[in-house]
Amino acid sequence: MARVDLDGNPIKPLTICMIGAGGFIGSHLCEKLMSETPHTVLALDVYSDKIKHLLDPADSPLPWAGRITFHRLNIKHDSRLEGLIKMADLTINLAAICTPADYNTRPLDTIYSNFIDALPVVKYCSENNKRLIHFSTCEVYGKTIGAFLPKDSPLRKDPAYYVLKEDESPCIFGSIEKQRWSYACAKQLIERLIFAEGAENGLEFTIVRPFNWIGPRMDFIPGIDGPSEGVPRVLACFSNNLLRGEPLKLVDGGQSQRTFIYIKDAIEAVLLMIENPARANGHIFNVGNPNNEVTVRQLAEIMIQVYSKVSGEQTAETPTIDVSSKEFYGEGYDDSDKRIPDMTIINKQLGRFTQSLI
Repeated sequence: MARVDLDGNPIKPLTICMIGAGGFIGSHLCEKLMSETPHTVLALDVYSDKIKHLLDPADSPLPWAGRITFHRLNIKHDSRLEGLIKMADLTINLAAICTPADYNTRPLDTIYSNFIDALPVVKYCSENNKRLIHFSTCEVYGKTIGAFLPKDSPLRKDPAYYVLKEDESPCIFGSIEKQRWSYACAKQLIERLIFAEGAENGLEFTIVRPFNWIGPRMDFIPGIDGPSEGVPRVLACFSNNLLRGEPLKLVDGGQSQRTFIYIKDAIEAVLLMIENPARANGHIFNVGNPNNEVTVRQLAEIMIQVYSKVSGEQTAETPTIDVSSKEFYGEGYDDSDKRIPDMTIINKQLGRFTQSLI
């Protein structure tokens, strides 16, 4: 049966230039496109480890042979970038430095990766009339309005003060000295540039704001499937502690609140954006599960229980310890308090997707 979009129109096969195809999100999106669609992917990245199974047949040809090709390049310095964007109908930009431990220890790299390096991508798409799906972050929202209310204020429980809306919520960051916001500021500025290209030059774009997507291939365990040095994101950090029999470190008491969504569910939304340009163009979409919220402390407690059950090992006498953000991340760290996505816009535009989340 021919594939149709949400309005019942046939979906023609697309050629997609995917920048950052070898990463966590890119690898899952490539799998989805190969197994469920007729689309072709030009996969751009520095590394291909996470999509190797899509590129190298073992004993027999893969069913999608010829529909995915890997191009090893760094978008900072490679003259092939514009040509690959020209070859495609759609460009998806996933390239980013997006690990919190890097934001205030490598702020220049973070700003360059998320803003400066993305500029040519936006420019080439705009100049060549190519559609762009750009991956931003829920961190562009920064802190909630409720974070600035007195701790005993009943307004802290009013969704108007903490639910994050694409077209209404302000972006509230810490001071310049808090270099942790280098990532959020760079992502926000490239969003504003993309929006301006759409308004002034007709760029067809969609911006995606992921809210804590989790799943296989998300991160690394130091010294096991990644470098010995470096601090991965929270789930990998906790997994590393559990595997080594160490207490889980709760930064500033683990009071920050997060929502999580499984990568396979999130990718469903991205596929709908790809195949429904009439509904997705010109929009910024939150993609998350507002009903799956925990504090970081609660997350640690859940992971400790699950690990004990799976491994058969007793819970450590001291399962968690509190550490300051300065001790864990270094000088200049700051954090957002809550990240609850409002899903009104994506429900309206791509309604089929979010029914499975709630």
